[in-house]
Amino acid sequence: MKKFQIQLNNIVVTLVSMEIKYFKLIKTITEEGNLANSSERLFLTQSALSHQLKELEEQLGFKVFHRTRNKWQLTEEGTELYKIGNDILENIEQGFKNIKRIQTGSVGHIKVSTECYSFYQGLPSFIQKIGLLYPEINVDIILEATHQPISKILSNDIDIAIVTSKPENKLLSSIEVFQDEIFAIIHKENPLNKFKYVDAGHFSNMHLIIHSFPLETVSVYEQFLKPNKITPLKISAVPLTEVTLEMVHANLGIMCLPKWALKSFKISDDIIFKPIGVNGLKRSHFLVYRTADASKKYIKDFVLNFEESFSIHSTQKIS
Repeated sequence: MKKFQIQLNNIVVTLVSMEIKYFKLIKTITEEGNLANSSERLFLTQSALSHQLKELEEQLGFKVFHRTRNKWQLTEEGTELYKIGNDILENIEQGFKNIKRIQTGSVGHIKVSTECYSFYQGLPSFIQKIGLLYPEINVDIILEATHQPISKILSNDIDIAIVTSKPENKLLSSIEVFQDEIFAIIHKENPLNKFKYVDAGHFSNMHLIIHSFPLETVSVYEQFLKPNKITPLKISAVPLTEVTLEMVHANLGIMCLPKWALKSFKISDDIIFKPIGVNGLKRSHFLVYRTADASKKYIKDFVLNFEESFSIHSTQKIS
């Protein structure tokens, strides 16, 4: 009994360590019926195959085939081994098919836009990161879709949009990627500096500098001034952030942005960040894409990396 157990343990160890070539050998001989036909299919000489089979049977401690001149038949042990080998080879083949499918799904062209020009401050460095991590994903920024990204997704003109309102449409999927806070950015000599926070009424006497019209796409107006029925004394659209900062530094007006949007700029000590409203003006950002594209791997890779890269914005500070 003890000798049998030792033999059985040795068989198990051998099976675990068996090379794939042995399973292919058993499968091919079984299907071809003899060594000669198997030789052509496996591109090895009969002598080499015979040597492999002999080597395997010595390791196992039992015969895999009964040999006759015209037909090779599996032994009872060989039949079980053939079943094991079939399962293993089928799993390997299916696994490689899955890998190929994954790799095919990893290749894609993504067109991105936002509802506001200010958000483009953070996109180029992220796209560069995606290019390094996923060379097979090509990302383009579509400026023409700014201010109307949702309709452009639905018309297939773009694939992904960054917006501050979650769309209610079954054709679209969205994920909240981060929250941030918009500040009033002023010169220290601006009259608003004496207040702890900037109230809606304060804007009625101010020159507000925005990136672009229409006002409905400007968060401070849509979420704070419009509900309070306030219109600034003057509104100017200046698409270049560095120019707007120069204007603020010259005390020619105020701008309203989250701190993270200015992280690549040198901020003068004369510039002050004031909270907007008693509770601060906070907003959520959503990444929106077509529900039909949700299963595409390159879309998943983009979304997951975007969430990881931009989730720091809600806590990021300007030094």
